Amino acid sequence: MDKILILDFGSQVTQLIARRIRKKNIYCEIHPYNISKKQIENFSPKALILSGGPASTILKKPLKPDDSIYSLNIPILGICYGHQLLCKRFGGKVVNSKKREFGKSLIKIRNNSKIFQGIYKKNKEYQVWMSHGDKVSKLPSSFSIIASTTNAKFAVIANERNKIYGLQFHPEVIHTPNGDKILENFVKKISLCKANWRISDFIEKSLIKIKKQVETHGIICALSGGVDSSVTAALLHKAIGKQLKCIFVDTGLLRKNEGNEIEKIFKKKLGNNFKRVNAGNLFLNKLKNITDPEKKRKIIGKLFIDIFQKEAKKLNSIKYLAQGTLYPDVIESKSVRGAPSAKIKSHHNVGGLPKKLNFKLIEPLKELFKDEVRILGKKLNVPDIILKRHPFPGPGLAVRIPGSITLRKIKILQKADSIFIEELKKKKLYDKIWQAFAVLLPVRTIGVMGDQRSYEYSCALRAVTSIDGMTAEPYYFNSNDLAQISTRIVNEVNGINRVVYDYTSKPPGTIEWE
Repeated sequence: MDKILILDFGSQVTQLIARRIRKKNIYCEIHPYNISKKQIENFSPKALILSGGPASTILKKPLKPDDSIYSLNIPILGICYGHQLLCKRFGGKVVNSKKREFGKSLIKIRNNSKIFQGIYKKNKEYQVWMSHGDKVSKLPSSFSIIASTTNAKFAVIANERNKIYGLQFHPEVIHTPNGDKILENFVKKISLCKANWRISDFIEKSLIKIKKQVETHGIICALSGGVDSSVTAALLHKAIGKQLKCIFVDTGLLRKNEGNEIEKIFKKKLGNNFKRVNAGNLFLNKLKNITDPEKKRKIIGKLFIDIFQKEAKKLNSIKYLAQGTLYPDVIESKSVRGAPSAKIKSHHNVGGLPKKLNFKLIEPLKELFKDEVRILGKKLNVPDIILKRHPFPGPGLAVRIPGSITLRKIKILQKADSIFIEELKKKKLYDKIWQAFAVLLPVRTIGVMGDQRSYEYSCALRAVTSIDGMTAEPYYFNSNDLAQISTRIVNEVNGINRVVYDYTSKPPGTIEWE
């Protein structure tokens, strides 16, 4: 099987490279930039990709891979930081730019190249997505200029003979039109990789790994009823059957009536191997007067695990805790393989876990994206009612109520959110949107209701389109649809007298508010 190796320098979007390549049915893995020569040789890649990252190549001791990669005689693609690294390695120069480039930019094609074959034409301009403060100021002698921007003369470079390419922009993000095709050119036309990997291969590989790891021990699966935990449970059940025990912790921070719906679905499928733990009051007490979002996540994470440890003591041979952690959760909390990525926020099932656990973690989906998980779930016969659900954060409504948490606030938000989702389904918009939800703001405003003064909370609606959750754009509603939704919420939810809509993209924002 042909394989691509991605060396990760800590970019927040490194995994998107892997996702796009896997979508072409070509296997690839992400490893830290500093893995050994032996590890690289054992992996036996057909090509290398050097990712972007937050560091700078102009530091005294920049992050660098083992020099042996340049003697492997295989194609190399450098992206952003990787592009600058290649330039320095082969005799070029990188400087701090007076004008930084963040966001959409235009590149002008100056020379033809295999990397752009069938995509870009010479002397034409095309939109790409940039994110850099340094730039290449001197071209290595063995390379030629392929494309430039007004700020970066050497925005794309190539050594066609040795099949080494550098892109200052990010082809992996959706904001670079045709970026997907650029990566396809590199892996198929330049690296000559065959499309011989399928998601079914992932299933087969995971089943073998899980069986070998678990042996005869038991696993508790943290089942929330969402896509991620449900597919995790399906995969584990296929691997080990009755050794799997699914525990649903009802935190009281779920959407309206969600706890009862989850119990109904999974009790029917799993029988006595499914257990619901009602812990709403416990979570609410622990979160009293807590306003910092990181503290909320850590409190929820610790309490979540404490409950699992308590439930595990009631069962025999439980050694493992399984969670439906996905890569977007991981990369915002820490690097999946130890690369130097910047931390954005903790997730209760990643950064919020206590350092000491009484059982080992199993997270079989932690290098997959949501769309890949849905494909996986389809192959594992997980029903559509689960697979098509919008993503829901592990800490639940606790991170959709900025500020302190109270039972009254939870009830208000549950009702507002329920109306929002109900209207989306009624208008046949639900399946067109990646994620939609309501946020209860810690802001009270004056209103007039029933000819009387009101002083109630404001509610923000959030709806985004996305492919993988790493980047997102706001959904552009018909104004009449938004007005109708707003009117229903204000009329039907006691405690809300104002509704606003969030038009922020990711980046610079995140999808969730906390």
